[in-house]
Amino acid sequence: MTAFKNVGFIGVGLMGHGMAKNLLEKGHSLTILGHRNRPPVEDLVARGAVEVVSPADVARNSEIVFLCVPSSQQVEALVEGDKGILSAAREGLVVVDTSTADPDSTLRLAARLAAKGVRMVDAPLTRTPKQAEEGRLNVMVGADDALFAEIKPVIECFAENVAHVGPLGAGHKIKLINNFIALGSASVIAEAVTAAVKVGVDLEKLFDLVSKGGANSNIFQMVMPWVLQGDISNMQFAIRNAAKDLRYYSRMVQDAKLSTPVSPAVLGAFTLAEALGEGDAFVPRLCDVIAGINQVDVHKR
Repeated sequence: MTAFKNVGFIGVGLMGHGMAKNLLEKGHSLTILGHRNRPPVEDLVARGAVEVVSPADVARNSEIVFLCVPSSQQVEALVEGDKGILSAAREGLVVVDTSTADPDSTLRLAARLAAKGVRMVDAPLTRTPKQAEEGRLNVMVGADDALFAEIKPVIECFAENVAHVGPLGAGHKIKLINNFIALGSASVIAEAVTAAVKVGVDLEKLFDLVSKGGANSNIFQMVMPWVLQGDISNMQFAIRNAAKDLRYYSRMVQDAKLSTPVSPAVLGAFTLAEALGEGDAFVPRLCDVIAGINQVDVHKR
């Protein structure tokens, strides 16, 4: 058991349910914010969690609150909105944002919370909902040394690897760079399989060749099962969220006055998929989008 007995959790969806479940199983008292997707909420309540109706209620019941939502827009609403965390914040509370968020927003919210004696941490995640259920996520934490030492035992309830990557904001910055690499790879793969089909290269042979060489990657192994077997379960990450992350990355590098010839093309591919109605589909479906605009079927054998 860690020093933080009473934990709050907002966002018990695909990733959050597993994280919250593991916190309960490790002996923490858990308060959760209910939402329209009832099955994960009801499962956690059956395991002993307390459901409340506002972020302020979560803050009142907790010593540490985890946020796991899609974007900075939602984080800002949870903190600053009507009956938000800020309205009930008290000195000593810790807010941990595990979302993939805009670092500028994170720093601004942290300053507002600090005025009430509340400490904020950015701790975005990698790996999948399956590994969240298993308590085997990777977490990259932005916090000062003392606060990191305090919260690490709580995060280890749902994480296999916990990395202290720097001060507040560093977690979200490194996550955006990580996601740019991953999503850039996915967009290259989507174009490559279209090219292979168009010029008559067998996709099974391409898969076998790449898997044995330097072009292989975890992303390649996560995307290709969709193309080859119709299995999309290896990369359950929505195209809409991918595009959002790429927009945050683009804003960050523009603010840093960098020349970035690659990222606009990657963002363009995911924006195209959104525009074609694939925003809620998982990232491997980008292969179908690129294939479709080239009148190619990457699934036909």
